[in-house]
Amino acid sequence: MQIGEPRRVAIVGANRIPFARSNTAYADLSNQTMLTDTLRGLIEKCGLKGEKLGEVAGGAVQKHASDWNLVRESVLGCGLDPHTPAYDIQQACGTSLEATILVANKIALGQIDCGIACGTDTTSDIPMGASHDLRRALVKLNAARTTGDRLKAALKLLNPKHLVPEMPTGAEPRTGKTMGQHAQITAKKFGISREAQDELALASHQNLAEAYDAGFFDDLVMPYHGLKRDNNLRADATLEKMAKLKPAFDREHGTITAANATPFTDGASAVLLASEDWARERDLPILAYITSGEVAAVDYVDGNEGLLMGGAYAIPRMLAKRGLSLQDFDYYEIHEAFAAVVLCTLAALESDEFCREKLGLEQALGSIDRSKLNVKGSSIATGHPFAATGGRIVATLAKILNEKGSGRGLISVCAAGGQAVTAILEK
Repeated sequence: MQIGEPRRVAIVGANRIPFARSNTAYADLSNQTMLTDTLRGLIEKCGLKGEKLGEVAGGAVQKHASDWNLVRESVLGCGLDPHTPAYDIQQACGTSLEATILVANKIALGQIDCGIACGTDTTSDIPMGASHDLRRALVKLNAARTTGDRLKAALKLLNPKHLVPEMPTGAEPRTGKTMGQHAQITAKKFGISREAQDELALASHQNLAEAYDAGFFDDLVMPYHGLKRDNNLRADATLEKMAKLKPAFDREHGTITAANATPFTDGASAVLLASEDWARERDLPILAYITSGEVAAVDYVDGNEGLLMGGAYAIPRMLAKRGLSLQDFDYYEIHEAFAAVVLCTLAALESDEFCREKLGLEQALGSIDRSKLNVKGSSIATGHPFAATGGRIVATLAKILNEKGSGRGLISVCAAGGQAVTAILEK
């Protein structure tokens, strides 16, 4: 499948809309509207109107049945040449980071010269399903050939029980537990304190506020529907305010609260990747290179492993393949689905016992310099529109490395189903 010599893959542009808490600024917007507008913003920013790209890959975690070809439909409406191929993928919260890796691989192999990775999600416009009995009744009504059969099928539609919609629960199908419940169990197992989680959450808000004030996001985030910043950002957050909140998933002994977890969020993001030659021909800046990607999954169903601990497996594997240590990085972008997930992942990598028994290593990977972690804020402050988070993180880290002029950054995004997607960016 490789055509010619392997090529370096550059991140040459990015765009997102400010993320908005569920049922606020984007309450009436669909996934397709947010994604189309985000892509249009990226295309205008990079001067790509009418261009045919190699491909556009992305998706949404929660989408209506009518959005079965979401990304392609968004491409047709965003100003690109309509001959640009596009397809949907879905790997829960890792969707747009996995899309980034997929597009990058094709560029590296010489199959395409450029492409866009993207993601969008809304929890304001959630898909609600018809009940199984209502669906069957409608199918039988549609298939009925006689008046009698139609009346018989139509009568079943009158049962009030059939009219109750099926609502998304957010629970893992195999355990019945929500992500928050799983994260709380893991936090307890690793002994992560409420105070440590609140401190990480506070740093997320402070770092994001400082980055916005410094203009860091001016060319990454476009104003949209009255927002110029993520509206979950709490620049005035304090540990004292956070300490007043009650635990969300274990009322008596829990440590996870609304303050140290991500809220339901609406938003979209997109990242432009290209070969060096393609970028230079269009005078686009090479912000950073994506140089590694690794995905892991854990068996969390029996409770012996944490649902969101995939990063503790993917990171060591990726480092081993590259011959790198955990300390060989200038920046770490670890997705804050919950502050506890970040802290549990770091605790696992610092644990001799975990690294020996779970990873088969001789010793722990060690600790990181926490001042290099999520330096421009992360999901607790920005919010977390599931499929859009990876694109946000790639764009943020690429710009950090470009401003520094050199360096290496690590990305880890946990995902439903016991998965995690990780990557390395370098400049």
